[in-house]
Formats: sequence, C-alpha cells, structure tokens
Amino acid sequence: MSTYSRLMAKFFKFPPAETHDIKVEKDLKIPMPDGAVLLANRYYPHKLGKRPTILICSVYNTRTSPSYSAISIATAEQGFNVVAVNSRGSFGSTGDFDPFFSEQKDAPNIIEWLKKQEWFNGELCSQGASYYGYSQWPIAGYAGQLLKAMSTQATGSNFRDMVYSGDTPMLEVFLFWMDTIESMHKNLLASLIAYETGPNKRTKVAKHLPLGELDTKLVGHKNKFWTEWLNHNQEHENYWKPGDNSSAVSITETPNHMVSGWHDFFLPPLIKDYNTQKGNKKAPYLTIGPWTHAQTAQDGGREGMIWLNAHMLNRRDDLREAPVCVFVMGSSNEWREYSTWPPENMKIEKWYLQPKFGLTTDLPVDSMPDNYVYDPANPTPSVGGAATGKPVYDNRELESRPDVLSYTSNILGDDMELIGPVSAELFVKSSLEYTDFFVKICDVDPSGKSLNVCDGIQRLFPERPSPQPDGTIQVTVNLWPTAYRFMKGHKIRVQISSGAFPRFARNLGTDEPLATATKMKVANQSIFHDPEHPSTIFLPIIKGS
Repeated sequence: MSTYSRLMAKFFKFPPAETHDIKVEKDLKIPMPDGAVLLANRYYPHKLGKRPTILICSVYNTRTSPSYSAISIATAEQGFNVVAVNSRGSFGSTGDFDPFFSEQKDAPNIIEWLKKQEWFNGELCSQGASYYGYSQWPIAGYAGQLLKAMSTQATGSNFRDMVYSGDTPMLEVFLFWMDTIESMHKNLLASLIAYETGPNKRTKVAKHLPLGELDTKLVGHKNKFWTEWLNHNQEHENYWKPGDNSSAVSITETPNHMVSGWHDFFLPPLIKDYNTQKGNKKAPYLTIGPWTHAQTAQDGGREGMIWLNAHMLNRRDDLREAPVCVFVMGSSNEWREYSTWPPENMKIEKWYLQPKFGLTTDLPVDSMPDNYVYDPANPTPSVGGAATGKPVYDNRELESRPDVLSYTSNILGDDMELIGPVSAELFVKSSLEYTDFFVKICDVDPSGKSLNVCDGIQRLFPERPSPQPDGTIQVTVNLWPTAYRFMKGHKIRVQISSGAFPRFARNLGTDEPLATATKMKVANQSIFHDPEHPSTIFLPIIKGS
C-alpha cells in the first residue's frame, strides 16, 4: 500500500482491503481496427489468482496521474483487477480526441481485447462517477452477460442530455470541464494555479460573445468538440447518436446501482435512466444524497465498491436491503429507504400562481398577467443550484431584481415533505420567439431568508411550443427532483425569470446560430394566472408528512 492509495481508500471510505500487495502493468496496447492504439494500465492483486476485472475508460489522466493511479491501487486492494483505459487522443492513446463520442465505437474492441487476456477470468464489472459513469453505458451495450455488475454515478447515458438542460446549454459546467481537461496536461504547480484562479476566470470568459470563441478565451486554443456541441444544439440531430447510449439502458440485464446528489448537475439524466430500467423491470438500486457533483464522486465511490463487492465477491454485509435510499433535506436532514422511486406514498399536488404574487392550491381568479423585462446584456444571475460552486444560497437579493417574479404561499400550518419529481406548467407570452423561462422553488423561513431547493429551465423556439389561439404559450419546465421537508411556520416560494447566468447560457433572443450569435434583444415577458391560464407548480407531496 502506498501513502497515496491509503489516503484515497480513506477519502472514499472504502471497505477494509483484502490485500495490499498490488502490481501494476503499464501502457498495455489495445489496437483498434482503424490503426488507433489505446493505452491501458492494469492494477492487480499479486497473489490472489484470477479475479474479477473492473474496467474504467475516460479521457482523463487516469493512468499518468499519481492521485488517479492511487485510486486504482486502492480499488485493486479490494480484490479486483482494475483496467484503466485512456480514450482516443488522450494521454498516449492515439486517434482523434473526441470526448464522449469515441467510447461507443471503441467499447466492443476493448472488450474483445480483454477477453483474450490470460489473466481475465470472464467476470467483468464497472463503477465510477461522471465520465467514468458515462463510459460504462457503451460497455454495457456490447458486453451483454459478460458484465456482471455496474454502478453509474453522477452521469447519464445520453450525452446530449448532459450538455443541454431544457434545450439550454449548461455553460458553467462545460467551461469548468474544458478548463479541467486543460489543467490535466500541466504540471502540478500550473494545475494548482489554474484551480485557484479558474472560477473568476471562467465567470469573466462566460460573458464573452460569441460562445464559439470561449474555448480560445479560456484555454488559449480551439477545441473542435466545443464548436460542434454549440453548432448542433437541436435534440434529434444525427450528430448526437455516437453519444447516445440510451439503448444500452433498455437492453442490459446487468445489476446497476445508480448514485447521484440533489445538487448534481447530471441528476436529471440519471433519473431518466433509472426510470427506463425500472419500466423494463430491471430493478436498479438508487442512492441520492445531499451532494454536489464532486461530493457524489466521493460518496458514490464507497457505494459502488460495496455494490461490486456484493455482486462479484459475495461480500454482502454492507449492502442494504432497500433498493432506494435518499437523503431528505430541509428540516428533516435524514436518510430514508424506499422500495421504489418515487415513493409509493407520493402524490402530485397542484399549486397555482395567484394574483398579487400568491401561491395556493386554489385555482386562480380572473386577473391580469404579471410582467417583467429580460435583458441579456444584464442577465439574471444564477444563485445556488446544481452548478460547480456552493449549492444553496439566500436568494433575497436575487428576488429583489425587477426581472425576477416571486410567488409565495401562506405560512405553513404543518410540516410539508416533497419527495419526487417537480415540474411547472406556465402560461406565458413573450415579445420574442426565442426566449427562456426559469423556475425555482425556495424555502422561506420566518426571518425572510429564501433558500433555493430545486430549479429548472426551458428554452423556447418558434412554434416550439405552438402558441394557443389567444397568443399565450403553455410551457412545461422540468425542475430537478428533490427530497425536502418544509418546516411548519415557513413558506414555499416560486421564482419565475428568464435565465440563470452563467450556469446556463443566455438566450440572446435572436435566430442567429448559437456558436456565432452576438446580437441581443430585450424580451418583454408576461406570466398568466387566471382560470383559462392556470400557471401550475406540480409538487410531490408525501402523504401524512
């Protein structure tokens, strides 16, 4: 055991190791049919014979970084072979660098190579978060019964769902990702400097237009993938097919433990995958903690290791019985176990926006719409939420802006618990055909502090959705799901605005292409709340809470 691996095992809270006698084979060559060669490292227990193999693939410096290698060693100490593969164009692997797209093409060849190795015992498994979670789906799509267990964490199977939320680019996250990839190629000092200066630099860069130049502004050179992600901003374009592994979610029989956090920016696509597998009677496990993306990677590491130990090595002492475990935030702050997601005792309750900025379960009366102006030159800022920084903030300063409308309930007479999906159905008008609508749920305490709970955004295009005969547009906004207990004496608040920048890219209000747009138009927005246009928030109420 190295000092690094000891620290990593402690950091991820791994179960006790089976051995500390680990050997490493470096720079194993995996040939691809087109001549590209992928490099891999194998970390394995020296004297335990043939063991199950954990396969991990990514574009990160997994093989070359001492800290990443230490994670692989700590994992091997659990009693596994660990094969860490670098995807095309990354850290010694040849071929064109095509992140999130090359894995679907190369996974079959990696698996066929693996099957020919004398140390492979025919038992394959996988686990990991973010890119390490995403790359498991191409493997699952080809491996079939060879893949005995998997744990996808803080990720989704369809990459397009991770780049665009509600058809809106997740700008902050992928500027962070691009910056991180760049820093991995630098020495330790340069990486530390980039880490310290990165947030301020990215915030400044995000303000630049056009978006297609942000890669050069941020990292000093063009990245082909960045331009392509922006150029292909429509959901069903053929461009996204190499990054769409959703068919694997439907067909795989492999037991899966999905792990995410309420503040993870990839929670919605993970829940989408869970619902697909549950609908196909695959009964996946699900754990959602009070975590950000980075925190999910830490806590998910332990959950994944417990899962693989149980399914591959028959060590089931730490495996819980209930398939679903979620952390209930707010005044509860406790873990709950359920047989399914959402809980069977969940009931969707309709809350309606009211005149004079009220929020109740009664249908609204006749009233005039509320109006605000969205100016992309002075965009509504993002405050908290599933981003790269602190997830929960007091929103009072944000709510004082003229481009944010806030609808607040009466004081709650009892505690109220939400566990499940959250959505909104707004009736709106806009002076522009291109615009966004952003919805946020907040918990308002007796002092007036307004803490964000969950949120979501939806981008509008001409005739998407089509206007009603009276000119209003019915917009569905899917928020992040949640598990949250509002305390008696608190209030529920709903914010309506048209952006959360730089978390989401600004809607400039024009028909210019996303990558090259520079012109900006001001949007005059109207939110309706009357019997014919009942703007509604759908809350997942737990019966008896």
